[in-house]
Amino acid sequence: MAAMGRPIDILLVEDDPGDELITREAFTDNKIHNTLHVVRDGLQALDFLFRTGEYADAPRPDLVLLDLQLPGCDGREVLTRIRADRDLAAIPVIVLTASAAESDILRSYRLAANAYVTKPVEIEEFTAALRKIEDFFLTVVRLPEHD
Repeated sequence: MAAMGRPIDILLVEDDPGDELITREAFTDNKIHNTLHVVRDGLQALDFLFRTGEYADAPRPDLVLLDLQLPGCDGREVLTRIRADRDLAAIPVIVLTASAAESDILRSYRLAANAYVTKPVEIEEFTAALRKIEDFFLTVVRLPEHD
């Protein structure tokens, strides 16, 4: 539950089913009430965010966990589109990716990512990182209200 007392909607943009499963389990284990929505590529992410196509009734996410390496269009393009849209620009976006390349980190921050997290290789470390993200954004940070 968010600091405001309401459950939040988290959009996970992840093409790896294993990473999706670990993310779901980490959030479920914390027993915090939120809704995790998953899309598998950049184009689906844009449809979800802009509420088009099969996602016309999608909720506006309170937080986006975004992989960079995605089919369709990559995470950098998704982040660029989020930040360019007046209604979406305030959504916190955490880049959650396997890349530890300095160029990816720098570019993500230049595109206004709120945080950049390199996915740890070990499952336990990955789960711990996800729990820290969830704890921070659900108990410490005040997210903006939206319609």
